[in-house]
Amino acid sequence: MKILYRYILKEHIGPFLFAFLTILFVFILQFVTRFFDRFVGKGLEFFVVAELIALQIAWMVVLAVPMAVLIATLVAFGNLTNNSEMTVMRAGGLSLYRLIVPVLFAGALLAGLMERFNNIVLPEANYQAKLLLKDITRAKPSFGLTENAFSGLVDGYSILVRETGKNADTLEGITIYETKEDDEKTVITAESGNIEFTSDYHYLILTLYNGEMHELHGGDKEEYRIMTFDKHRFVFSSTGYGFERTDGSEVRRGDRELSAKRLYSMGMQFKKRANDAVAQIGQNLAREQETINALRNVVRTQHVTGEQVTQKRNAETVEQVEKMLARIDREIEHMDRSREMYNKYMVEFHKKYALSFACIVFVLVGAPLGVLAKRGGFGVGAGLSLVFFILYWSLLIVGEKLSDRGLLDPGISMWLANIVMLLIGLIALFHVSGIVFGSGR
Repeated sequence: MKILYRYILKEHIGPFLFAFLTILFVFILQFVTRFFDRFVGKGLEFFVVAELIALQIAWMVVLAVPMAVLIATLVAFGNLTNNSEMTVMRAGGLSLYRLIVPVLFAGALLAGLMERFNNIVLPEANYQAKLLLKDITRAKPSFGLTENAFSGLVDGYSILVRETGKNADTLEGITIYETKEDDEKTVITAESGNIEFTSDYHYLILTLYNGEMHELHGGDKEEYRIMTFDKHRFVFSSTGYGFERTDGSEVRRGDRELSAKRLYSMGMQFKKRANDAVAQIGQNLAREQETINALRNVVRTQHVTGEQVTQKRNAETVEQVEKMLARIDREIEHMDRSREMYNKYMVEFHKKYALSFACIVFVLVGAPLGVLAKRGGFGVGAGLSLVFFILYWSLLIVGEKLSDRGLLDPGISMWLANIVMLLIGLIALFHVSGIVFGSGR
């Protein structure tokens, strides 16, 4: 049996490596193509761009490994069936359940390695990529601006650029929204402009040409004003800009830059805050009810006419209720934010383990599909694998969206794809075992 198991595993190694490298190449090519216009003409050194691409490979590996497992399993079992080796094994009294055992062990080992990768390598790679992008944006501010998308390159402003010119610092079709929370709102449009730093990198200068400035002044009396200009210059403070590699101590880690342990800790903190907010709402309601009842009793003891008692009691009660509702609204908002953050962190927590476990799930899916396909080959395996991986990824995205909206628990949402694919794999496995292997052991 050991020789047979080694042979089965050997049949998987070639397709797995080929599929893994092919998928990785496609992801890298897609990433470079997508950001090609942002790399070219920005004056970035080759090694800086190469480092950025290398850091992006981490998340590509997370997706490529499970898909490569599915392709390799499907191709390997397809080849075994097509070469009549399955028939020989059936004659020897072996069932598909026994033949799949070594592949399951290999899948479990790979899942363990991917879990470590997701918790150690991936968060650090994402964080270093974030720091590098920040450093590049500091040195080349136009790199932080994406065509036809709003950017928060400058604090307090949202900048939309329709097109970046051949020159790295030239911009076309500019719209700027002021996002500061005050009574004055400003929208600026310009046909063209350029962005650059002062020689000491202390200030970021945005020069606009042929545009309009729309200002809305709020307050007691609203006032709307339009000003046209041929040339207008904005000067922003840019403390810390310039391409110098930061140590990351001043940059906060996001949810995709943390290990599962840190994610779980953060999630529990926000869950506690949400529960505390719920408890506080209940306490506020009870306390305000006591205050309102006390007001009624005080008014009843005063020597005033019945109509005066009613008016005074109603006025004070309404005022107290309004204060109570304002406090409860704040607590509800705090509770909603805490729950939203809890879902966000716990989604990433469960995703690390769900994507790792997919290596085992796809073995159970790929083996029976390979037998059913009969005609093996990388093309057939890649095609069927792509269909099932798209289904898997779609379920993962749907689950994440449902969790973000608070409609589904993060644990269920992230494991939903694995559960569905596992059911498909088990059903296919039982079906194939019954048809092809009959009563084989």
